[in-house]
Amino acid sequence: MSSFILAAYTFALFHDRYESERISGFRDAEPGAFAAIEQAPGFLGRSGYEGDEGPKSWGKQVFPRFWVDNGDGFAPSTLSLWETPEALAAATYHGRHGAAFRRGREWNVLPVNWPGYVLWWVDVSHRPDWTEAVARHEHLADHGDSAHAFSFKALFDPHGQPLRLDNRRTKSLGANLARS
Repeated sequence: MSSFILAAYTFALFHDRYESERISGFRDAEPGAFAAIEQAPGFLGRSGYEGDEGPKSWGKQVFPRFWVDNGDGFAPSTLSLWETPEALAAATYHGRHGAAFRRGREWNVLPVNWPGYVLWWVDVSHRPDWTEAVARHEHLADHGDSAHAFSFKALFDPHGQPLRLDNRRTKSLGANLARS
């Protein structure tokens, strides 16, 4: 096993408050999407949220400067760790989470002026917190893809070298998720 693992932070803005009828589909899909992610091959862990049941929060949850409070003090965001980019891509775009992801426009504002996610490598012994994740997210927004903060469009390996997603491996992992 590598001494590095992939960290992923996602961020979005809802069209309306979390408790609104417009977001009810998200609320309905969220438990199953989290369960699918947590059962996906290559998933290593995720931060929970302060005050919620489930995994412990990895520090105080903060939001990037792109956050606009719609009145409930909340924004859909996640922080997780993965063995490989292929495992993350498969879990994101396939299976139960992929089905919910494809409905995202119903619930979320399109990320025009900010990235919807950021990826970066961490030492296997390091668990990033929300503040680190937001700093990486804002760095990607300000500077574009680099070894410090990147997206699937321009991956880097843990040593800062460009990396190509193994699409065959991603599809194979995704096909297994679709069957589960």
